[in-house]
Amino acid sequence: MIDFIDKIRENIPTLELQVEQPLSKFTSFRIGGNAQCIALPKTEEELSNLLKLSNQLDITTAILGAGTNILAPDEGIRGLVICLKDCLDGMERIGDTVIRVMAGVTMSRAALFAASQGLSGLEFAHGIPGSIGGGVFMNAGAYGSEIKDVCTRVRIVDRQGNCRWLAYDEIAFSYRHSAIQENNWIVVAAEFGLQPKAEEEIRERIRELKSKRAASQPLDMPSAGSAFKRPVGGYAAALIEQTGLKGFQVGGAAVSEKHAGFVVNLGGATAADVKSLLHQVSDRVYENTGIRLEPEVRIW
Repeated sequence: MIDFIDKIRENIPTLELQVEQPLSKFTSFRIGGNAQCIALPKTEEELSNLLKLSNQLDITTAILGAGTNILAPDEGIRGLVICLKDCLDGMERIGDTVIRVMAGVTMSRAALFAASQGLSGLEFAHGIPGSIGGGVFMNAGAYGSEIKDVCTRVRIVDRQGNCRWLAYDEIAFSYRHSAIQENNWIVVAAEFGLQPKAEEEIRERIRELKSKRAASQPLDMPSAGSAFKRPVGGYAAALIEQTGLKGFQVGGAAVSEKHAGFVVNLGGATAADVKSLLHQVSDRVYENTGIRLEPEVRIW
């Protein structure tokens, strides 16, 4: 099985590879067994060549950004994990009100870069603990704003290694969803159309949202952010709290006492613990309210 790793090294000698690394190091839940091989492509060309080679060698591949919305399996993953966080890196202003950001840049860094340019619109993204690639992929949002409100076009690579730009209409954004998910594409970069504003005003809004998050969310504990999607007719956290499940625990996983919409790792939680907890919470909320909660966490 190690054969494909040698072939990648032969064909793409510049590509950084890590072998048998625990996925718990790469996910905010701090959960997950070993990945057989993790690749860290630094350029679009390396990523494209790696995908082409993976197809030729018939290697199973999984894509990881900042790992902030992923529940990785306890048994780990055989095959190849392609990690883009801090790899596809770089930001630039390309017009009066447009910035281009590579997929591996964190949402927080992108928001601060926009602020430094006197451009408003990404303030909401500052506290979302993920990468631009992941944020675009799932149309991340917070405090009444979403990526779809500011993203104007996206550069993607398909699983055959072909790169192209998607126009806004092709992205087909909807709640926590995009056409990028449906087509199994990988985000390489995104462009954002923003509004001019005084830098200090933008930074003040970022500070305000940061304070709100710190006051209401369990930022000091491993989690994957909001555990459930917002259901029609309510809010997940309110429904969970109403059902009496704040603090509900399965093994090392628990519904946060601070914010019922978060599932946290109390220490030593397994993926099985989290999955069992998510199922039980969903079932009990449904029994109590008639509303079915669906996980926002992506379960590998």
